[in-house]
Amino acid sequence: MRISTVGIVGAGQMGSGIAHVFALAGYDVTITDIRQEALDAALDAIGHNLDRQVNKEKIAPKDKQAALSRIRTTTALADLGQTDLVIEAATEREEVKAAIFEQLVPHLAPHTILTSNTSSISITRLAARTDRPEKFMGFHFMNPVPVMQLVELIRGIATDDETFDALRQVVESLGKTAASAADYPAFIVNRILIPMINEAVYALYEGVGSVAAIDESMRLGANHPMGPLELADFIGLDTCLAIMNVLNEGLGDTKYRPCPLLVKYVEAGWLGRKTKRGFYDYRGDTPVPSR
Repeated sequence: MRISTVGIVGAGQMGSGIAHVFALAGYDVTITDIRQEALDAALDAIGHNLDRQVNKEKIAPKDKQAALSRIRTTTALADLGQTDLVIEAATEREEVKAAIFEQLVPHLAPHTILTSNTSSISITRLAARTDRPEKFMGFHFMNPVPVMQLVELIRGIATDDETFDALRQVVESLGKTAASAADYPAFIVNRILIPMINEAVYALYEGVGSVAAIDESMRLGANHPMGPLELADFIGLDTCLAIMNVLNEGLGDTKYRPCPLLVKYVEAGWLGRKTKRGFYDYRGDTPVPSR
């Protein structure tokens, strides 16, 4: 099937990034969120990021204007019903995602493909809450979406070949690379990445090293572009904890137990960059380690 119109649920960092790359690739995009302020902020972020690409000469000014002209916003979830492809990019909580799909299903066109940008939750289970499990898939973009090249494609137990092939072609049209992942907790990237971050938090919790020492060690000793605690702040500590809980509950292995210090930071509301405090304090001109 030919996909030309895309609906995106959620105007946060992931939703706005996904809208950016789809609009730039020539798709007509509709973003929905329950808050108009979030939609306005998403348009501002998309415009700013497109400007960065213009300044780096990765796109022409006319490309920016064309992309912005393809994006519309709405607070009415039902407005996404007639799009060819819907991408849910709401918060990483299964009950929230399931409620969105249940509200959306009555408004969908028969041909619409449903997807979730979930980074860890069972695709088969989410698909079962809809009227089209054969047209449902995991469509997991990496953050920041305009920069990162990988997209994980996750089939549920009922996903048909036509849906998988259509989404693989969409990924190619975006200039990105698809990796096919089985429907197990956290899929590929986060199955490996988030436990590494959790282990870095344990190293901090147990006094093996300070925040600065742990991050510097992994940058210089393992050639990582960003230390694991700095990366956790970038991802969001609440998201890291949610994924660890999915791994812990889904796989039942004690090696996936979330570090108590990670839990404590989330309880304090220290979620990383988005709240200005996490393993680093971002309230000044330069990030300062919190420990």
